[in-house]
Amino acid sequence: MTRRTFHFFSATLAFVLALTIAVASADGPHGLAPVRAAVAADLQPGPLQAQDQPAAQAGYVGADTCLGCHDDKASMGAHGRVVDPRTPMANQGCETCHGPGQAHVDGLGDTALIRNPAKMAPSEVSETCTSCHNRGEHALWEGSQHEGRDVTCSACHSVHSPQSETMQLVASDVRGVCATCHRDKIAKLDRSGHMPVREGKMECTTCHNPHGSTNVRLLRQGDSIGEMCASCHADKRGPFLWEHPPSRDGCTTCHDPHGSSNERMLVSRSPIICQRCHVQTRHPSTIYDAGAIGTSARVYARSCVTCHASIHGSNHPSGQRFLR
Repeated sequence: MTRRTFHFFSATLAFVLALTIAVASADGPHGLAPVRAAVAADLQPGPLQAQDQPAAQAGYVGADTCLGCHDDKASMGAHGRVVDPRTPMANQGCETCHGPGQAHVDGLGDTALIRNPAKMAPSEVSETCTSCHNRGEHALWEGSQHEGRDVTCSACHSVHSPQSETMQLVASDVRGVCATCHRDKIAKLDRSGHMPVREGKMECTTCHNPHGSTNVRLLRQGDSIGEMCASCHADKRGPFLWEHPPSRDGCTTCHDPHGSSNERMLVSRSPIICQRCHVQTRHPSTIYDAGAIGTSARVYARSCVTCHASIHGSNHPSGQRFLR
């Protein structure tokens, strides 16, 4: 520290000390009272603040008035946590979602004077919910497949009478909610080859995000079906020296991800599934093709994958035969 800087700080400290002593002795033992009064006056709401506060409450009657008649709606789950400033109950209570209730009360309970999601247009219901739920998994709701088909938030969730312990669903679990529309997909889960949904090891939402996605069919990861499947089945991802074209086109070319009566959830049994593309190619498809092809190496048992085991892709030096 230079000498000039030292003298500057010393003079500043002496000035502040002298000013403090002068203010304290200006009015005897209560010399700081005027200062405190001035500071308190500055902290009081100004004219704009005083006018804005009543305007924000105009038309609202409070949650206690609502529950005086609708006592069966007192249970709101996470929405009713007053200690959480993000919840509706911590703001305007019931009227955060249902709108101001003064007209409804003055009209002796006229249902036309209050917002009821059961009687609102789907777009209005979604707009009400997404006013808060607009981040994370809900960020892509606008423009999603469900939103485009007028599926509302209240079709899957219930604020006042949920049937599940989590996510406030209208059914006891995710599978039950999805089954209300996607019955063909839920029915496949009862087949011999299926995803472990009915065993409770995964849910529909493990692969799909019902609130919106950048992938097809509301898939959670990647930008294609193959990338979503490869997020778990990494050994099928590649890259391979010899790639099987159906693997590039998508896993659903050969597999049904929701369930199948065939092994490995194949859409049809082997060798038929291979012969959909490879018809009479080096191997006879039936007992009548041996003469035409010139070989008797008929396919049977596990068929094609008995030899072509690396069917998703191969790095075998023999070439494009997907051998082990």
